[in-house]
Amino acid sequence: MTPQPSPQTGAAVKAADRAHVFHSWSAQELIDPLAVAGAEGSYFWDYDGKRYLDFSSGLVYTNIGYQHPKVVAAIQEQAARMTTFAPAFAVEARSEAARLIAERTPGDLDKIFFTNAGADAVEHALRMARLHTGRPKVLSAYRSYHGGTQQAVNVTGDPRRWASDSGTAGVVHFWAPFLYRSRFYAETEEQECARALEHLETTIAFEGPGTIAAVVLETIPGTAGIMTPPAGYLAGVREICDKYGIVFVLDEVMAGFGRTGTWFAADLYDVVPDLMTFAKGVNSGYVPLGGVAISGEIAATFAERPYPGGLTYSGHPLACAAAVATINVMAEEGVVEHAARLGAEVVAPALRELAERHPSVGEVRGTGMFWALELVKDRETREPLVPYNATGQAATPMSAFAASAKAHGLWPFVNMNRTHVVPPCNITEAELKEGLAALDTALSVADEYTQ
Repeated sequence: MTPQPSPQTGAAVKAADRAHVFHSWSAQELIDPLAVAGAEGSYFWDYDGKRYLDFSSGLVYTNIGYQHPKVVAAIQEQAARMTTFAPAFAVEARSEAARLIAERTPGDLDKIFFTNAGADAVEHALRMARLHTGRPKVLSAYRSYHGGTQQAVNVTGDPRRWASDSGTAGVVHFWAPFLYRSRFYAETEEQECARALEHLETTIAFEGPGTIAAVVLETIPGTAGIMTPPAGYLAGVREICDKYGIVFVLDEVMAGFGRTGTWFAADLYDVVPDLMTFAKGVNSGYVPLGGVAISGEIAATFAERPYPGGLTYSGHPLACAAAVATINVMAEEGVVEHAARLGAEVVAPALRELAERHPSVGEVRGTGMFWALELVKDRETREPLVPYNATGQAATPMSAFAASAKAHGLWPFVNMNRTHVVPPCNITEAELKEGLAALDTALSVADEYTQ
């Protein structure tokens, strides 16, 4: 689709937004949201006709890009046939979506509880774990994000938790492995893995194993920095959870459905959790949908005992029809395999080459269409480009980097000291190279702030 400029319409959209829309995670008078006129494939555009290559996939959910015709058609067809129906009934779109998801989840995660998004999927997973074990506490990692609802934000391990953390949510945080900024003084991935596992087991011992219902981890942490775990870590967590009768929950809200070049990131590590949360890529965000994939053992807990939870829109037909179409499109078009190939053959070598040339790049890490660049002031000391949780003037280097990317037609995903490379999983090789060239230019701006 060719963008048709309409500045007057854009001004009206912007005025209505500023007058009435209350934006998340924002100081309302300090933001200047872009008015978006349309989107297609890997691009979106504003009312002035300027196009942006979306290296953020919305909020890391448009895994098949914007406006895929087969998914749009499926939503239209479902709307014409049955727009909505209560969750207590068996509905074709809901049943088929659950079947297709269960076919792809690891192990025996064959029961699917549908939610509206990732945050409430985490809420329900933790409720299930507590009811299954009869224990109150949940352990989660620093450098994590699990959602904005009350329990989900309390298990989150970044500054977005602070304002809502009452200290009474039954959550204990621990350090997961991240060699580049190791909390364990490790020098190798093997040391980092072993020491992180020892730290987790020690935390469990001092908190009391009999009080802990669940350990929840993002399989690969997303907004915190796409920190791929070292070999053996997730398997080690699985063993620790089994040893103490703790439910192992993997959060695949961001990493799932092709983002890592596999259907789920857990497939990369040959690990099966007891509960797994998903959302975002399950239907490319076209209609809100999330869920929990449940093991046979935990499902059996509620075979004759009612599960005390539900949602009015659980398994909404429009959302599930979109999920069915999305999963089928991904299978038919080889989207997962495409993401794996481009990640290995294009993104990985290109980002490593950028790291060699740009002193602002401290580390490159990722897989599939799920990558991050750690930006630093000083490569030797690894001093971050901006301070932790920087705002205002202190965040200038990252703001300047992001502004340069946008000026060159690239919409980046930035968080603290990182920029993520998370385009649609079906992006073309030509589009990907276009975005990497714009990223190269923007990194030159970040370089100006290095020592």
